[in-house]
Amino acid sequence: MAHVNLLPWRAERRKQREREFYMQLAAAFVAALAFLLLWGFWMGERIDNQNERNAYLQTEIKQLDVRIAKIKDLEKVREHLLARKQIIEELQSDRSQMVHLFDELVKTIPSSVRLTGLKQSGQSMSLDGVAQSNASVAEYMRNIEASPWMGHADLRKTENTHNAGRMPYSFGLNVTLSQPKPDENAASDASPGPAARTAMPVKSPTVQGKPQARPANAPATGGAGS
Repeated sequence: MAHVNLLPWRAERRKQREREFYMQLAAAFVAALAFLLLWGFWMGERIDNQNERNAYLQTEIKQLDVRIAKIKDLEKVREHLLARKQIIEELQSDRSQMVHLFDELVKTIPSSVRLTGLKQSGQSMSLDGVAQSNASVAEYMRNIEASPWMGHADLRKTENTHNAGRMPYSFGLNVTLSQPKPDENAASDASPGPAARTAMPVKSPTVQGKPQARPANAPATGGAGS
């Protein structure tokens, strides 16, 4: 016996396909939403990681700024100490220079020249004085230029005052000061002074042509008449 399907199978099939389509659409929507959520979470993690790195870099930059400020302060202190050290060294050199300079002034001045004024400004010196003649002034200039502590001497003025004294000429000199080399300075310091050069050796008394030792506490004997 034949069976005849009188139900609307086409409508049922269409409804089933629509259900399947909506189910696939819902699955795709859920998958897309899950993908968006995962992508958002991953990007949030990357942003948080980058923010942490930025915060770490900012902290390190602040610490470096503090260290740089300390280094700058130390450099200022170092420059200040170096400036003080240089000033002290200049004062020390100027102190020794003045001692040698006055010594050289005594050594270089001829007997026919007298100084009436002296003024120092840095590494230059102004000398004023009187002399017996222009030749005496020229001799004084040569002595100054030969000195290791004084350099070139410029004649500022020279004139005859027409007075009746022994030194009728007045003059003015501009002298450039100089520092001798260490070996020259040591040689000049090691050279004997005038007193040592003029000192005569003391001979011990002799008996029959042979030297006789004298005790240290024995009094000095005079001549034959003592």
